[in-house]
Amino acid sequence: MIRILLFLAVVFALGLGFAWLADRPGEMVVTFGGYQYQVSLMVAAVAVVAVVAAVMIVWWLIKALWNSPYTISRYFRVRRRDRGYQALSTGMIAAGAGDGALARKKTKEAAKLIRSDQEPLIHLLDAQASLLEGDHEGAREKFETMLDDPEMRLLGLRGLYLEAERLGDRNAARHYAGRAAVMAPQLAWAAESTLEELTGRGDWDGALKLVEAQKSTRQIERDAANRRRAVLLTAKAQALIDSDPDAARTAAVEANRLRPDFAPAAVVAATLLFRQNDVRKGSKILEAAWKAEPHPEIAELYTHARPGDAALDRLSRAKKLQEMKKNHAESSLAVARAALDAQDFATARREAEAAIRMDRREGAYLLLADIEEAETGDQGKVRQLLAKAVRAPRDPAWVADGFVSERWAPVSPVTGKLDAFEWRAPMERLGQLIDGHEEADAIVPAIAGPARPATEKMAEVIDHPAVSAGKTSTPIEREAERRISEEQVTAVTAAGFAAVPANAEAVEPAEELARLPDDPGVDPDDEAEKSPRRFRLF
Repeated sequence: MIRILLFLAVVFALGLGFAWLADRPGEMVVTFGGYQYQVSLMVAAVAVVAVVAAVMIVWWLIKALWNSPYTISRYFRVRRRDRGYQALSTGMIAAGAGDGALARKKTKEAAKLIRSDQEPLIHLLDAQASLLEGDHEGAREKFETMLDDPEMRLLGLRGLYLEAERLGDRNAARHYAGRAAVMAPQLAWAAESTLEELTGRGDWDGALKLVEAQKSTRQIERDAANRRRAVLLTAKAQALIDSDPDAARTAAVEANRLRPDFAPAAVVAATLLFRQNDVRKGSKILEAAWKAEPHPEIAELYTHARPGDAALDRLSRAKKLQEMKKNHAESSLAVARAALDAQDFATARREAEAAIRMDRREGAYLLLADIEEAETGDQGKVRQLLAKAVRAPRDPAWVADGFVSERWAPVSPVTGKLDAFEWRAPMERLGQLIDGHEEADAIVPAIAGPARPATEKMAEVIDHPAVSAGKTSTPIEREAERRISEEQVTAVTAAGFAAVPANAEAVEPAEELARLPDDPGVDPDDEAEKSPRRFRLF
């Protein structure tokens, strides 16, 4: 648009100039070679313009003729390059579609038309064609060749990383990812793999630096970065809790500042503060975390903040927690445990029953069984409560990728993923269905940590389905009722029960179930409380 306006302005100026000359008549006399030439001023101006135009045209023609060889060669070179890029584009599309034959054909065509040192994408298409043809060794060689080219180095590292992942060589994959992360921290795949490597070997400081680099390059959001920092700082504090308490305290307090509702950070920070006799600050940290989300570890640490406290003092502190979070099962359970230690059986029983009404689960029944045994010693009632505990859903635990642990860990022991553990009820199942048939030996038990104090009377019991010898039937038809003999009841009572998966079906004991003389049997009121989940014991 600007060029058009400039052109019109020049034409307009020339028109004004010629109009000005036309309005002012005059003559121009030129003497040359003994002759005198006399013309009007207007004719002279037109002649000068014509001569200048003729000179320019002649110069353009001479220049065009002089440069014609180069112009012709450039035309054919551009045409050849366009054909090469068309072949390269078609090859990339074929590689993305999985057409290895067409990708290889277009690779060769593009390599003939375009120099590979001028267009690095030819190397990528060549490697992709090798992968589609199943030539992984050749593809790895091509990716290794890319490492010599600064422009292609990251692409080569990415290809080698994927090949190492395909072969299951985690060490090689993390090596390539680490090199890529040093060159470009903004690469998500490199940063994540390097982070797994650093956390896997316990290099918490290196992991923290990498998270900071991710945050500075805006690879992850601010909230996600703070969450990761809190997890890493908590892990660092746990690692240094015995060797360097001061550094551990600094890391734990920082983690708690980033995530006040994160129970593991609050527990570690409060533990270190209690060891340094700073009970007030440690209690405030636990109270803030408890208000956000009650957790049994918080309650246990809070009630035992001062080792010299009497049982009634611990009960008082448990009631203080209950006031902060009323009508919550964890609050009632914390008070019930403290009351049991203080021999206040009425309060302990009342709070345990309240916890069962709010959240019917295994731990509440076990605690009620402990209360019953401590107060009355009625073994029949104790066994009845233990049977209810077996049928009840399991207590929440730290779960990551199917692994159940009583203690929090920064990374998953299965996949190595950071911040994988969640506080929730574990999901378990008994047996697996393979090709429509239930395998009796395909049992998926829970992987639990150290036993809880309330489960001292329980041990893992996994019920194998009954399969008749030589009988072919459906999984449902193969289910058979289990009977518990008097000797089995006595043995299980002595050794204890373990939680059976909450989503597994079970068969009620047969009517002929043997009972001990002091066993009151099943409470009729339990019929209304029965969960749709059923269990089998032996």
